[in-house]
Formats: sequence, structure tokens, C-alpha cells
Amino acid sequence: MRIVSVRVRVVSVPDEDLSSAVPGRQSKVRPIVTLRMRTDQGLEGIGIAFVPGGLTRPLAGTMEELAELTVGQDPTRIESVTAKLRQHAATLASSGMFTVALSAIDSALWDIRGKEAGQPLWKLLGGVRQRVPAYASGQMHRGVSNNDLACVAKWILARGFRYMKLHLALGDTVSPEQEVERARLVREIVGTHIKLGCDINERWSVGQAIAVGRRLEEVGLFWLEDPTRGDDYAGLARITQALPTPVMAGENNWGVTPFRLMLEAGSVDIAMIDLMHVGGISTWIKIAALADAFNVPVVSHIMPEFQAQLVAAVPNGLMAEHKEWTWNLFDGVPEIVDGDFVLSERPGHGLSFSPAFEHLT
Repeated sequence: MRIVSVRVRVVSVPDEDLSSAVPGRQSKVRPIVTLRMRTDQGLEGIGIAFVPGGLTRPLAGTMEELAELTVGQDPTRIESVTAKLRQHAATLASSGMFTVALSAIDSALWDIRGKEAGQPLWKLLGGVRQRVPAYASGQMHRGVSNNDLACVAKWILARGFRYMKLHLALGDTVSPEQEVERARLVREIVGTHIKLGCDINERWSVGQAIAVGRRLEEVGLFWLEDPTRGDDYAGLARITQALPTPVMAGENNWGVTPFRLMLEAGSVDIAMIDLMHVGGISTWIKIAALADAFNVPVVSHIMPEFQAQLVAAVPNGLMAEHKEWTWNLFDGVPEIVDGDFVLSERPGHGLSFSPAFEHLT
């Protein structure tokens, strides 16, 4: 089997993740770079990538240049194909635009691999379970006022989520009282049976994270996410050692090596993996295995239509982040039942581009 054609396109996808829960919010439109890869046996693999800020055109150009190098290659020899692409990128092959573009190509190759085998990726990659807990993420953003927060929390509860998070680090000046008040408000609404986490987005210093984290213990958080800079492995370790609340980080790690450094330093209780930042499914699975060797569970960051399969495949998969940033782009996204992603038996990713975007991709 050989790859005979590739096609890269940019499409604008409405993201209703926040607007669906917050009154008066407008949908955000995201530019998404799509990839379709076809083989001489009629199989098609799809992948996507995007940059949350700008730089969409450079990403599309990088992906197109790399994808064209796969034509004529055997798509089932995934490590061989990606090694060729890394060689082409030379000294730029460890992070940034190359890694994000590679993630879409690697994902498309695995899609073909799954379709050839007639198996969904969650089963092909390990098959530990067919459903994984989803945690609601994004609706309780720090930009949502406390007045709206109660409405949003009830909306999340009504959808059956058992895991959810809110964003803290609310202002330029850290106010422990303000942070605790917001977290306590949500806890009172959702009850003690809900596993509640909070995301700091690397906005606190080590000292602030420890001081506020201790104040937040009364709320009973299930995790504290990205409390300080992700590349401050020693600082994260100090926070992890000081707090009983599990610390989660890793979404901004590029490739395998930062996870090795993070795990060796004892920086995290939970490792968070971003498919695009690590360069695709092949690397994602390696990082999960590395984390398992340190007895650390893993969680996915965004793109649940792809990554829920990966969390389900590995023995240390804990939960998958639920964000519908690219949800409208696809048919076949995982069903959510009682707060879990339930994965299908469709081969590969089990996804296809939705009719609204089929002609654009």
C-alpha cells in the first residue's frame, strides 16, 4: 500500500464550547488546517492541526510541504515515514510549527492503519476500555463573572458530567480570598460528589501557588492544573510536595524529553499530554508509557474527538478533556453518556468531515 495523494486546506469552524453555556456569548470562529491522505487501496486518513492565536498560513504551508513528502510511502510504516519528515526538518524537528504539522500527518497515518486493520484506534493501541471520563472544561472560564458562574455550573451538571474544572488566577494581583470565594461558590453548587479541578494557566509564582493552594484545600479540589511555568520542573516539584491536592501539568511540553525531565523531578501527580505539541499519536503513546513507568496517570489536552481514543487505549489513562473547539468539523465524534466519552467500533479515528465542511476540506 502506498500514499498517492494528500490535500491540505484551511477551514473556519465555529466553536460553541463557551457560548452554549454562557448567556449572551457569541461563538468563536477558529481557523483549522485539515489534512486528507489517500492510498492506492482507497483508504483515507484525516488529521487536523491549528494554532490558538495566529500563524495559520505558516502552519498550512509547513503541513503541505511535509505531507507531500509522504506520497509514495507505505502509510503503515509510521515510524519510517515520520523519521523521514524529521530528517527533512533537521534542527527544527523538535518543537514549534513542525511538531504541530507532524501531529496531523501522524494522526492521518494512524487513521489509515486502523482502517486497514478494521479496528478503532482505542482498541488497536491497547484497548484498555471503551469509555473514559470526560471533564467539562472551558465553560467556567475566568472571564465568566461569578453571577453567571452559578448558571454555567448548573448547565454542566445537567449534562451529566462528573468531572469539571474552573479557571482561577483571576486578576493581575493575586487575591487568595477572591480565588477561594470563586472555588467555594462552584463547590456549593455542584456538591461534594463532583470531582472539581482548577486551571491556573501558569499564572502564579511557586510561592503564590503554594500559598493559595493551601487555602483552596478546604474546597476539596481533585487537581490543580498548570499552577506555574511548565518548564520550571523544580518549582512544580516544590508545589507538588507542599500540597495534598494533585498537581497536573504538561500541556505545553514539546515531545518526549520535557516529560522525562518533569517525571524525574517529581513535578506532577498527573501528566497532561497535548496531541499537537508532542507531534501526534506515536509520541503520545510513548509519553503515556513513560508516565506509567513512574506510576503517573495521564490526561489529554483539548481535541477529545482524537484523544479520548488514546486515553482509553492506555492503562494509566485517567480522563479526557471535553472541549468542542473543533466538534462541528466532524461526524462521528464520541458520544457522551453519564459523563463518559463512549467510543465507537468504527475503524481508525471513527471520524469523517461533516457535510457542512466536506466540500471545503
